[in-house]
Amino acid sequence: MWLGKVVGTVVAPTKNQTLVGSKLLVVQPLNLDGMNTISLQVAVDTIGAGNGDTVLISTGSSARHIMGNDDSAVDAAIVGIVENIDLEGISKAQYWVQKG
Repeated sequence: MWLGKVVGTVVAPTKNQTLVGSKLLVVQPLNLDGMNTISLQVAVDTIGAGNGDTVLISTGSSARHIMGNDDSAVDAAIVGIVENIDLEGISKAQYWVQKG
């Protein structure tokens, strides 16, 4: 699993049947220090995340299992919205968890 910030949405009227009805979000992966990494990822939203949320992402076969179909075309799924992270008392990590 990894952490990321939702930065946008994907609209794909034509897609694999296993993705029909799924909300696709663009997620910016984050390092634990809160800094962005370079690449953007697309993930299926399974919990109602929105733009600006810091989220927990599951990937690979775990993401497909969450979708209830091990043959689905899913490689990444949003499985949690992060409210707070405690890194051995390092409070600076909390600033990037907030929306904004």
